[in-house]
Amino acid sequence: MQFIKETKIDFLSKRRIALIASGLVILIGMITMVMKGGPDYSIDFLGGTEIHVRFPNEIPINDIRNALTDVGFSSAEIKNFGNAKDVLIRIEQQQENSEVSDAILTGLTQKFTDNTPVLLSVDSVGPKIGSELRTQSILAVFFALLLILVYVWLRFELVFGIGAIIALFHDVLITLGVFSILGLEISLSVLAAFFTIVGYSLNDTIVVFDRIRENLKARKRDDFFTILNLSINQSLSRTIITSLTTVIVVLVLYLNGGEVLHNFSFALLVGIIVGTYSSIFVATPVVAEWGLRQVQANAKSRKKRKK
Repeated sequence: MQFIKETKIDFLSKRRIALIASGLVILIGMITMVMKGGPDYSIDFLGGTEIHVRFPNEIPINDIRNALTDVGFSSAEIKNFGNAKDVLIRIEQQQENSEVSDAILTGLTQKFTDNTPVLLSVDSVGPKIGSELRTQSILAVFFALLLILVYVWLRFELVFGIGAIIALFHDVLITLGVFSILGLEISLSVLAAFFTIVGYSLNDTIVVFDRIRENLKARKRDDFFTILNLSINQSLSRTIITSLTTVIVVLVLYLNGGEVLHNFSFALLVGIIVGTYSSIFVATPVVAEWGLRQVQANAKSRKKRKK
C-alpha cells in the first residue's frame, strides 16, 4: 500500500542547502567534542568502578561529594540515575581495586546514618581493558565501513559505494555530535546502536540506489538528474513508512525502557531520522555531483576534438 503517490519533488535542487545544514550540525558537534577533550566515554572504555546506590530519601549531590572527599575519593564523578534517590558514583582507577565499592559504601553509611544507602550494583573495568575496547571499537567501525564500500562497489559502481560511505559517516558523526552536545555517554550499548544505525541507513540507501539503477536502464534518454529525482520519489513512500514505523517502536523503547536503555534508544532514534535524511540528501547528491562532473568532462572533451 502506498500512502504517498506520484510525488514530483525536486530533491536534488535542494542538495547544497541540505549539505550546508549537515555540515553545520557536524561542525558544532565536533567543536563541542574538542572543547570537552573528546567523546564522553562511559566506564566501558575508560576503566574504573561504577557504583549504583539508592538512598531511602533524596539527598543533594554536594553532600555525597563531601562525604566521598573525606574518604579519599575527591575526583569521583557523581550523578543522579533516574531520580533523586538513585545515585551513580564513578571512580576512574589507574589499577584495578576490588575494595573501592566497599570503601565508598562504608564512607557513605558512616556519614549518612539517618539515610543509609543500599548498594544496587557494581561494575568494574580495568583501564587496560577499557583502552583495548576503545581501540577495537574504532577498528571495528573502520573495517565495517571498508567492507560496505567494497560490497556497494561490486553491486553498483564505485561512486555509489563512496556515496553510501559518506552518508554513513554523516549519520554517525551527527549522532556522535548530538551525544556530545547533550553530554550523553558513549557506552558499549551505544556503540551497538551505531552499528544498527549503519545497517539501517545502508539498507535505506541501497533501496534508492536499486531504483536508480533500474531507471538508468529503462530511461536511457532521460536527463541524469531527472532519473535521480524520479528514483527518490518512487522510493519515498516505502522510505517514510519504514522509518516512521521504526521510529514509533524506538520512541516507545526510549520512553519506557528505563535508564539502562535510555542512551541506546536515543542513539537509534537520532540515527534512524538522520539515516533516512542522508539516503535522500547525502548519498544520492554525491552520485549526482559525480554525474554532473562526468557530463562537464565529456562536454570539454567534445570541444577539444572540434578544435
